[in-house]
Amino acid sequence: MKIILAVNAGSSSVKVSVYEIADGHAEPMRVAEAQINGLTAPPPKISYKRRGDDGGDVTVRKDDSLGDGKMGSQAAAFERILRELFEDEGLPQLAGKGDIAVVAHRIVHGGDAERPEHITMETLHKLEKLSDLAPLHNGPSLAIVRACMSSSSPGDTSGGGDEPPSSPLAPGVVNVACFDTVFHASIPRHIRTYPIDQAVARANGLRKYGFHGLSYAYVTRAVSAFLGREPSGVGLIALHLGSGASACAIRGGRSHDTSMGLTPLAGLPGATRSGSVDPSLVFHYASDVGRLSPNSTKELHISRAEEILNKEAGWKALTGTTDFGAIAAAKENQGGAGDGGDDDGDGDDDEKVDARRLAFDLMVDRICGFVGSYYVSLGGRVDALVFAGGIGERSAPLRRAVVDQCRCLGFELDEARNAAPALDGAGGASSSVADVGKDGARHRVLVCQTDEQFEMARWCAEDDTLWV
Repeated sequence: MKIILAVNAGSSSVKVSVYEIADGHAEPMRVAEAQINGLTAPPPKISYKRRGDDGGDVTVRKDDSLGDGKMGSQAAAFERILRELFEDEGLPQLAGKGDIAVVAHRIVHGGDAERPEHITMETLHKLEKLSDLAPLHNGPSLAIVRACMSSSSPGDTSGGGDEPPSSPLAPGVVNVACFDTVFHASIPRHIRTYPIDQAVARANGLRKYGFHGLSYAYVTRAVSAFLGREPSGVGLIALHLGSGASACAIRGGRSHDTSMGLTPLAGLPGATRSGSVDPSLVFHYASDVGRLSPNSTKELHISRAEEILNKEAGWKALTGTTDFGAIAAAKENQGGAGDGGDDDGDGDDDEKVDARRLAFDLMVDRICGFVGSYYVSLGGRVDALVFAGGIGERSAPLRRAVVDQCRCLGFELDEARNAAPALDGAGGASSSVADVGKDGARHRVLVCQTDEQFEMARWCAEDDTLWV
């Protein structure tokens, strides 16, 4: 048996999933998962669950506070999670850092990479250069990669207990970069090209890359299994809807087009991202957009323009809240603000409700614009419209609004199914898919409980070259 850690670092959180694989490329089996949230909004909190004797999840910790101070960094949070795993006697598969064979790191921007890569110092330097294209997205992941790469230093030893913060892993552990951009390497040249001077574009890597690729790879396999088809014969319009949102046209199991572009900013709005806007808008919005943000560091050079469009826009800018559940509730209730745990404080109720309805309608409009465009791009050969991501999985009102507007394309909902999708995600990829469409409709409407962590572990398990 071998242990793979799948690491997903965000700007304010770190999530680590522990997978066990047998020889012979067996499907990875999740044995534990831990997450620390609140790195930028103390106190940080840890949640941890592991597989029990009956195969179900056992909750060990749930949103337990780790003190009043900041955790400090993603690398510190990663090391704190490792300590939690190593010290748990109920997780015999991971008694110490010497038990870990591979660490798979989710890297948002992989540039021109067409497959996961074994991380060497050369790879790390390449990824650091790519951070100029995605300063707000690659940085958190690379902080953990650097910490893991330090474990190759002489004198490091394996075993449990308290480990030096400079060496969270044993020597010889394989670090693998799993890129969100890889799935979109198949996008045709005429779609990925921007109409600018191509000499400049090639010299600076300026083209559409696309993101959420790990999610779309999982969705493609899971939906194909659910439909009883090979991925190569499947056409999908997939929507990954969360605080970051995107759409993808999938032809023959491969990405044909996607809404995000050079960076994750393009395409659909998000919780704090503008999505696609007139490129000149930001210059009219503020006068200092070309300057470096005060939040820039020696390693991360962030302009005010990037900060405004990535962190000060989206539905939070419209409504004051990042809680899309509260936004959907306002639209559903048509008379109350809805209790969504929002963070916008007191205000005029009518204005609050109106702002939330506007944000909901805007989101539906932008999503449907991509659904219609991709339907044409795929020539109508669409097996299913798939909703994924936290909002895609949980927001029945959003699914209803999108499908109603796309009814002319042959998509229809079953209201009872839509209200309670039969998702469990416990019995393999096909059990993470639920049909919420109406029987007899021209096209299927599905909900997929995507699993980027599993997809990273699967990539590693199936690629022998990563274990050399």
